[in-house]
Amino acid sequence: MAQTKAELEDKRKATLNEITYVDNMLKSTAKKKEESMSALKIIGNKLNLRESVIRGMRDEINLMTGRIDLNTIAIFMMESDLVDLKNDYARAVINSYKSQKENPELVYILSAKDFNQGYKRLKYLQQVTKFRRKESEIIIELKEQVQITKDRLQNDLSRISVLKSKEEQQKSLLQSEQEKKQGMVKSLTKKEKQLKKDLEEKKRIADKIEKEIAKIIEDERKKVVKSNNTPEQKLIGENFAENKGRLPWPVERGIITSQFGIQKHPILKYVTENNIGIEITSLGKTVVRSVFKGEVAKVFAVQGANMIVIIRHGKYLSVYQNIVDLKVKPGDKVDTKQVIGNVYCEKENANKSILKFMIYEEKDSLNPEAWISKN
Repeated sequence: MAQTKAELEDKRKATLNEITYVDNMLKSTAKKKEESMSALKIIGNKLNLRESVIRGMRDEINLMTGRIDLNTIAIFMMESDLVDLKNDYARAVINSYKSQKENPELVYILSAKDFNQGYKRLKYLQQVTKFRRKESEIIIELKEQVQITKDRLQNDLSRISVLKSKEEQQKSLLQSEQEKKQGMVKSLTKKEKQLKKDLEEKKRIADKIEKEIAKIIEDERKKVVKSNNTPEQKLIGENFAENKGRLPWPVERGIITSQFGIQKHPILKYVTENNIGIEITSLGKTVVRSVFKGEVAKVFAVQGANMIVIIRHGKYLSVYQNIVDLKVKPGDKVDTKQVIGNVYCEKENANKSILKFMIYEEKDSLNPEAWISKN
């Protein structure tokens, strides 16, 4: 339980730190005094984090409530045992006093038939004395344990009171942020025509990129088939697969503002987006890093999406979109976390740096969130 409690506390602190990071993003957006899809996605991310904090606090409260129940039962059992031990000890002391009065220990030993019996009686009396001493030590130890458990119980009750107060604060902040999001949605709904236009442009760029990527992936697949893959490439591919869920993020710090797969549009009703990757939003200058060692397979540009870098890791490919200031070229060998360039910083969008990140297994797109570390 102590370990689980510590894990919950660490998770809560990490999430609150993430909320602070998101707050800084929203403050920079607020300076622009304009609503945007980017700001809406960021506040949506913040709401998810806030709900995660509240769930974590509820888990902590439930955990400690369970521990309080167990400690209450333990105190009851120990106090019951303590009463029985005290009564047994009192009876033993009274009986000993009576027996010594009527038949002192020395007389009991000397009245033995022979030396052997006298020695046994002596050992018996010594064992009785030792047992009584041990019994008194157990009583003292049990009393101390009861007090320790009571103190722990009181600490848990105080901790629950503090957590409940913090939980209410978080709920109040959540409600305020939800109202802010609703206001943002209402404001953006008035810009429906522009949003549809932006979405069409986004789809146009995505289609072009997908076609380019599909062509490049097919070329790479043919190369692999023709060469039958080198032992080194096979090993890199196997190691890449083994590190699923543990790959480093392609940027040092950021939040996921667009998820993989078919997603509902946050404003436009009955409109969905089919994302072949994820979008990671950071603030200010942001470097892009390779998530695993491999070889740069392709570098190309698409209008409206800046540069795109594809790195091959055996039969896997990682794709990085919206790159400027490139540090690599096709054929370069790269290591894990090696810088490959910078994310384009949108000064007109409150200095947001939005990286689109994709992972492929041959020609199948995979969910990058399942591959990168959760920390």
